[in-house]
Amino acid sequence: VQLQASGGGLVQAGGSLRLSCAASGGTFSRYYMGWFRQAPGKEREFVAAISKSGGSTSYADSVRGRFTISRDNAKNTVYLQMSDLSFEDTAVYYCAAAGFLTTMARARAYDYWGQGTEVTVSS
Repeated sequence: VQLQASGGGLVQAGGSLRLSCAASGGTFSRYYMGWFRQAPGKEREFVAAISKSGGSTSYADSVRGRFTISRDNAKNTVYLQMSDLSFEDTAVYYCAAAGFLTTMARARAYDYWGQGTEVTVSS
């Protein structure tokens, strides 16, 4: 499965962005999808994940209530709607896919990773 993330950019604090991750080369609906991020000098951290059907989601405490993950299996795409952004959200955001998950937040459980899209929030 190949993943292509897009939608990053420069945004002012309090603003919004929507990230997209397009999948190809596999049956998209067979994969859990997740978003992770890595800020400069920090480890990669879990942001959000969604089940194969989209019926179940999971969020990091730091983004719950501000970010929304969704997917369109007909378009082979997962989205991350980000609102009320703050400087602390500045990072490279990665999408990932997993065929089987016991814990959505565990990065090592994901089999495929996109190249990342950079989000910069100016204060």
